[in-house]
Parts: sequence; structure tokens; C-alpha cells
Amino acid sequence: MNDRPAQSPPGAARLTRRGLLVGGAAAAGVSGAALWGIANNPEQGRPVSFGSETVPFYGARQAGIETAPQSHANFVGLDLRPDSGRDAGDAVPAVLKLWTTDAARLTQGLPALADTEPELALRPARLTVTVGLGPALFDRLGMDRLRPSSARELPPFATDRLESRWRPTDFLLQICADDPMVVAHATRVLVKDVRSLAVERWRQTGFRTARAAGPDGETARNLMGQVDGTVNPVAGTTDFDEVVFDDGNPQPWLAGGTLMVLRRIRMNLDTWDQLDRQSRELAVGRRLDNGAPLTGTRETDPVDITAMRDGIPVIPPNAHVALAHPHQPAERFLRRPYNYDEPPAAGETSESGLIFTAYQRDIDRQFLPVQRRLAQFDALNRWTTAIGSAVYVVPPGVRPGGYVGEQLFGDTAG
Repeated sequence: MNDRPAQSPPGAARLTRRGLLVGGAAAAGVSGAALWGIANNPEQGRPVSFGSETVPFYGARQAGIETAPQSHANFVGLDLRPDSGRDAGDAVPAVLKLWTTDAARLTQGLPALADTEPELALRPARLTVTVGLGPALFDRLGMDRLRPSSARELPPFATDRLESRWRPTDFLLQICADDPMVVAHATRVLVKDVRSLAVERWRQTGFRTARAAGPDGETARNLMGQVDGTVNPVAGTTDFDEVVFDDGNPQPWLAGGTLMVLRRIRMNLDTWDQLDRQSRELAVGRRLDNGAPLTGTRETDPVDITAMRDGIPVIPPNAHVALAHPHQPAERFLRRPYNYDEPPAAGETSESGLIFTAYQRDIDRQFLPVQRRLAQFDALNRWTTAIGSAVYVVPPGVRPGGYVGEQLFGDTAG
């Protein structure tokens, strides 16, 4: 890759490190898009299909968290119907059982039980279905004592401009696959499953880099061009488990579950485009070409927020990476974001941004300290605004013959 900085357009806005220090900007994997993605098999010398790949549905944890992020995702928020004629204590398990039955089939390339388009289910393309429960649902069920203490809606932040259409819901479906057709079909089936019991409030559709467009394991980029997710815990390690998955203390029923923060972040790409390359890198704190911190040469080099040059911090104190970097050992969580790019409203030129998802054991200890710093000082706040925010409890995984969330309603919850 050519390391020479791209030339700035004439008249491009420019930030300086010194300007950031005096507050000039303080107000701010693995994927694929084709139905039959093709890669070369070096051993056989012939193409192999991505579409047949599956992710196990059953296990101690729900899939779609530790799973290498797929190319496409739908996040669907649903509420219980008040007119369903069923008590919430009966309706919620009914919803979860219906989703479990069909998700267990769809993720393995089998049509749902009443699938009217069974051919669309035959190539699952690493489909995963992850179910979350809204904090308010625990109160409706009379189970507030079983709700994790940090599972509540986030406090207001001065930089947020939350829109009611993205409000928190009783249920969340996170549906991911490497093929948008698979995501669309699974979404339709699962929403249709529970139409008599729950109503869809919103749907957020996201995407990442296409499958095989880059090396496996490569950190994804967002629409600002930033490498996003460098400091994530490594899947399959004890560190990952300790950061992300609950250990059952003090809520035994949640062992193997996690807490999810979902934030819809609008990006003002039109004004971002006016910055030259150096100004963007100062606002982020990383090089745009390879994601390396401004104090290093490789993406994985440690961030040194104490480094100085000519008496000025190399990474400005209000650069995004300086504030997002853990200030305490507990301030770590899994980032699994998706981009969105939709038709703009009348009079607007763009409607783009990030569907930001964070998974952790304890939102109060892990996510909130970082978010408070970002809301107060982040240089990127000039170009990013949260317009949606919700928190969900993600129950543990499913055993054969069981259903998602059964631990909440079974003997282990008592």
C-alpha cells in the first residue's frame, strides 16, 4: 500500500493537533455479499460455495456474538401485543419457542416448519439468529429481581439526538448471514412466526465488507474510512469469555449470556468529506491507510496517549482513540458494528452511519465509562450523532429440545 498521504482537495477544511488541544473539535472480518460467494480451493483447484457454510445453533452461548461477523445483518425490534389475549408470562415463552424452532432449522439450511419459500433456506451462508430481551420486559413479567443490575436503558448524553422511532423494545432479533437474501428470508419467517403475539417496531439493516473482498480476520471499516474494532478481545480465548459472557454470578440463569448495547449513530459524511486526510487522522487518532495508531506503524501496535512531539501530544487528548482506549482494565467490550446507508430525507444529502453493537458482562463497569468520555470530549462528535439507543439482555445458548431463554422460566431461575 502506498503510504503517501492522499492530496487534499482545494479549500479542504483542516484540523491541527494544536487546534484539537484547544478544543477546536471537542464537540465530536470476515464477510460476503453474493448468494453463492466463490473462493478458490487451493487443494482441489476448483471453486467452493460459501452458501453451504453453517454455524451451529445449539450450544452454551447463542451464536452471532463470538461468530466472525457476517456481511449482512438485520436488527429487528418487536414489542408484545397488548391485544394478543395472552398473559405476558405465557406470551413471552411462546414467542421464544417459535423463534427457537425455526431458527434451529434455518441456520442449518433447512426450511422453517411452515416455510412458504423453502428454496430460500437451502444455502444458509453462515446464518445466525441471536435473541435479546429488553429490560422493561422483566418488569412486565414480574421478574425484575432476575434482571441484571446494569441492564437498563442508558442515561441521556448531551450529544444524543434520540428519535422515537428507534426506541427500546421488548425483543430484539439480530439476524446475520453472508447473503442478504438469506437475511431477508429469515427475517420474514421469524417476524411472521410471532405476528399474533408481537408487533415489529423497527428494522435496522446493516452491512460490512463483502465476503472474500479482503483477508479473513481483517478488521472492518466504517463509512468514514476508519478501521473499526481493532482492540476487540480475541474469539475463542479465556479473555473473550471474561469480557463478554456472564459467569452466572449473581444471576445463575444468565451464565453464558451477555448484555448488548445497540446504538444507531448517524454520520455527517458531507462535512467529514471537507476535511483533509491529516485532519481526519488527528480526529480519530489512527492512520487511515492501515489503522495504526499515530504513535505506531501497525494496526495492532499499542496506543500511547502519553507520546509527545515538540511538546504536543502525538495523539490529541480528544481524539477518538484516546478516549475509547481503556483507562481502567474493566473498560473493555466486544464491538460488532455494521454500516447503514439509506435514502436521505427530503432536503438532506445523505443518511448514513453505524449500527453499533457492544457486548459485555456489565454495562456500568465496561461500556458506560467509555461512553461518558466520548460524549463529553470526542473530536468525532462534530460528525457523529446517536439517534437510537437500546439495551438488551441476551440469554444463554440453547440445548437440543430446549428454547432460547428457558433458563429464565425454568427451575434455575428460582
